[in-house]
Amino acid sequence: MRASWLIKLAGGHIFVGDGAMGTRLQEMGFPVDEPCEQAVLSRPDLVLAVHHEYYDAGADISTTNTFGIERMRPRIADQVADLNRNAAKLARAVCPAGRLVAGSIGPIGERLEPFGPVRLDEARAMFTQQAEALAGGGVDLLLIETMTSADEAELAIRAAHATGLPVAATMTFQRSIGGTHTPDGVSIEEAVERLGAAGADIIGANCGTGHAEMVEVVRRMRALTQLPLMAQASAGIPEMINGRPVWPETPQKIVDHVKSMLESGVSFIGGCCGTGPEHIRVIRSIVDQHLWASRLTSI
Repeated sequence: MRASWLIKLAGGHIFVGDGAMGTRLQEMGFPVDEPCEQAVLSRPDLVLAVHHEYYDAGADISTTNTFGIERMRPRIADQVADLNRNAAKLARAVCPAGRLVAGSIGPIGERLEPFGPVRLDEARAMFTQQAEALAGGGVDLLLIETMTSADEAELAIRAAHATGLPVAATMTFQRSIGGTHTPDGVSIEEAVERLGAAGADIIGANCGTGHAEMVEVVRRMRALTQLPLMAQASAGIPEMINGRPVWPETPQKIVDHVKSMLESGVSFIGGCCGTGPEHIRVIRSIVDQHLWASRLTSI
């Protein structure tokens, strides 16, 4: 039987994601010089508090604190499975009935062969271990995010798909003189084609330089695919003030961009670096208004 949330998705429902985990943990006092994923073991109370904040702000989905685990792997090889399972259980512990937990899988942090030191079979095994551990911890879907290499994204998608869970995959883009590409040179068109061909159930973009750029990306993606789209933009480019990052895109400044993304047909919308519970509260309100207006026009 299909999960109830997948049935709602097929019916045109729009899901609200959460905001940033790492920057929010730092705002709550987690040391900036420690990988935030370590908080799963050292400060589970803070991780629980962040998940609770996002659900309380109206998020339908909160994402596990596991994004950077592949980058950390050389130092924590014997802890990878436990970190992922525990992170999933923490999110599940405060997930309200009817809401979802997404298992976050980020990039390895080094290039794949033939351009880098990571063999394809090694990368596949890394992603398989993480996906299986997250699934074992009870997540509802797997979210492969902030990918810059299409080759790496494909490996992660296929590893995640093997768990039997729905898979979302997002890449991060930046605008330059030559167009809008990932830092590894993947165009929006190539990303849409390859993420879908690899088996992702949901595709999209996250992070980037802010909400205005994200509007352009999702509009172009929507013209290329019928797959559900996910958009999770950062709150702009931070400025360091008194040694702390200050993010320019406040909740009030993202309103028009969120509306534009909804009009472009996104099915999942949340935030990335620099966004917090108040951003999600604003997004929740806009999504509710959009869904209500859609119901009225369909009567």
